Amino acid sequence: MGTLLVLWDIDKTLLDVDGVGFEIFSSAFAEFSGIPQHKDTRGPGRTEWRWFHDTLLANELQVTEECFPRFLRLQDAQFEARAADITQRGRVLPGVPEILRYCADTSDVVSSLLTGNARRNAERKLRAFGLDHFVDFDLGGYGDDHMERGELVEIARRRVYERTGTQFTPATTVIVGDTPNDVRAALDGGARAVAVATGVTAAADLRAAGADVILDDLADTEAVLEALLG
Repeated sequence: MGTLLVLWDIDKTLLDVDGVGFEIFSSAFAEFSGIPQHKDTRGPGRTEWRWFHDTLLANELQVTEECFPRFLRLQDAQFEARAADITQRGRVLPGVPEILRYCADTSDVVSSLLTGNARRNAERKLRAFGLDHFVDFDLGGYGDDHMERGELVEIARRRVYERTGTQFTPATTVIVGDTPNDVRAALDGGARAVAVATGVTAAADLRAAGADVILDDLADTEAVLEALLG
């Protein structure tokens, strides 16, 4: 099953949800902590687990094993309540349906996600724009699997192996994302990094981070395929 594993980032790579995710996170953290005017932390490309951990520390709160699961439950309820905001304020980025459809329809490609979003949030975001049937969620790596994004690469590869018996390697695994953290995850996890300059990071900075290929966006399906195939 497949000779190439492609793992997609979501925010600013496939979709732009206009800051709704940050608003939900911040609101859920305020509910969790009881600090309405808490210190927010910034850093595109972190896992939700790392983001939560950093925000705990920034607000001088104690970190325990129970904290993150409890926070996720609060955040989950807020995602449900604000589902309409995602579709009303968000958008699919250029070329995304076409390249996801191609990968889904090609037997040589296994297509899933490597995202800082918790899995339920990843599913919600793609479902909101009718993209959920283009990727196999069960084979991805998510922001509630591990705090460090680089660890998600091996988590995804292990899931693929357990499902299919196919062992993907650094040469046959591609991470597609828009931040230096996406690139570093690929390098740390053992994968090729295809970066897209559709987020807040300039192409030069993605190159400096070590991306193998840099694209302006995903609009040119042929160019994207060439980058994925190396």
